[in-house]
Amino acid sequence: MKSIISDLHSKFAEKTWNETFQLVRRCMDKSRDESKPCEPLVRSLERLQEVFNVSSMNTMKSRLEMIAKQQGMGFHITEATCYLTADLFYLEVVLLPCGGVEEVKVAPHGGAPVPSESLLQLLRSKHFAEFSAKLAGLFTQYNIPGDNEIKLKLFASLQCIGKDLQQISHLPREPKDSDPQVDMINNGRVGCLIAGKEDCPLTIQFYTGPTDGIKTSDLQIPDVVVQAAQVTVGVSAVTHKLQMASVIPQPAQLDPQGYPAFLLLSEVQHEALPACFLLKLQPPVPLMASFVNRLGEITDVTIPDVDLQWAPLPKLLMRRSSANSHEETIDGQDDVFTAPLPGGVMHSYVLPGAAWEVPAQRAASVDSIPFTHPAHVPALLELLRHQCAINTLLTSCMTSERASTGSVCDAHFEVLPESDTSFSVTFHRPDTDSLAVLLVDVSDSHRIKCILFGAGTEDRSWDEHLSTVMMRCMSLPMTLRTLHSKLEEISAAPRSPHRTATTEAENEHLSPPSSNAVTDNSSALTTFSQSASAPEGDLSVSGSACYAMSVAKSELLPEINTSPAVNLYPFTPVGVFPHWMTSNGQLSELM
Repeated sequence: MKSIISDLHSKFAEKTWNETFQLVRRCMDKSRDESKPCEPLVRSLERLQEVFNVSSMNTMKSRLEMIAKQQGMGFHITEATCYLTADLFYLEVVLLPCGGVEEVKVAPHGGAPVPSESLLQLLRSKHFAEFSAKLAGLFTQYNIPGDNEIKLKLFASLQCIGKDLQQISHLPREPKDSDPQVDMINNGRVGCLIAGKEDCPLTIQFYTGPTDGIKTSDLQIPDVVVQAAQVTVGVSAVTHKLQMASVIPQPAQLDPQGYPAFLLLSEVQHEALPACFLLKLQPPVPLMASFVNRLGEITDVTIPDVDLQWAPLPKLLMRRSSANSHEETIDGQDDVFTAPLPGGVMHSYVLPGAAWEVPAQRAASVDSIPFTHPAHVPALLELLRHQCAINTLLTSCMTSERASTGSVCDAHFEVLPESDTSFSVTFHRPDTDSLAVLLVDVSDSHRIKCILFGAGTEDRSWDEHLSTVMMRCMSLPMTLRTLHSKLEEISAAPRSPHRTATTEAENEHLSPPSSNAVTDNSSALTTFSQSASAPEGDLSVSGSACYAMSVAKSELLPEINTSPAVNLYPFTPVGVFPHWMTSNGQLSELM
């Protein structure tokens, strides 16, 4: 054996890499079983391809052939053109004698070849790994299930719904955000629709967090991510009616909400096929169980439960967040984070495991949503935006910093679930030992309502301003720092003689509260906490939050009755949003 190896080494010591490469190719061509090529030779060829310098037409052809086989595509060669083929599309690559690439075209089934600048630049830069990845996405886009007849029908139906969605996106509407791109993503009827091209699928960008005035690096959270969805088709266990023509009558007739009046599938040309359309979410979205059920109610197509892995919502958000590289806590254990804020302020946030692991708070990461009609898409996107808004707020306090025994924080907050769309934040008031509760209700992605309990004031304008600030920044730490700083500012402010005299004069007309009066006030406060937002739904706080309020009640009620009136416009500059303040200290841009 040693002699044979020595002879082989001597024989090929003077050979070039090109000759060795050709030898491996010849060995592969002589494989005993063409359906099962020699795996060691295949791996050897791939490794040679990765290190081999592509400097001729033949080497470029060999590289493209290997990439095509890796993606399960066919490969054909003419004089200077390579064809990478699949059932519903093919790629045409025109080569130069030096191994360079002159042009790359993509041709869908029945369509003329269209130049692809993105694929061309990847090959010219010899970024073969990126080219292979993009080709894989292209292959997935056209990888429609079924036999050739069904594939062609599904491909035609997919083109029809794509045209209808584009028509919906072009309908006039009133802008709601100063940034046109953000406005289209968050408020567009079908989001920001990126028209499908031959080298990329139809994509909908439907949610992004705020980008103005917030430095995510200060909070050590990931940069703002644009949530998107690709419109594709997928196999189904049952048949569904799918459009083979537009379902929007011409000219389009709009309803009071600005949506077109859609035709029923029975009123247009359609086919009953074992498939349905899919919104393939990128990245997958953690959805509460109630939201998953509501998605199925919109489309009348159930999302398969077999592939869903259920877990508490905070657990899923931590897994998704790239900022959280720490190990996941065990079931029932509290998740505690520290959030550094500008100015050296440090917050700690506790998400009690026992509270979030109840059945009502279970969630799953959903990567695709089936539907059958373009009328489903606007409603699906609104529901997805709603969940994304909740996820954004909760994720804002899930930083990469885990609280340790030696952590020193300026304020501590406990985040508890109240319903599938609301949660409470309990914290110590900076001026007393009593507790306060901020109830946050996310009615939808465009409406967030905050209600503050136990803050020592009956001024309900605080709720409105907190809601505005939170809606603007979509960050719990930033909003709570604004609130906490304001409470510190009020508690540290000395009473003026004029205000003290006024308070004493008012108290002359008030008799000391009896025990019955205290009981009545206590009952009124509790009743208010349960019904303050009755028009928006049930916002009663959890038992833990109510306990926090009851602990502070004996201190809170006398303070409400006897403290001087606070400023009716409470949010003066506290260093958190200085660029949003006017010279007189009012929130100019937030109004």
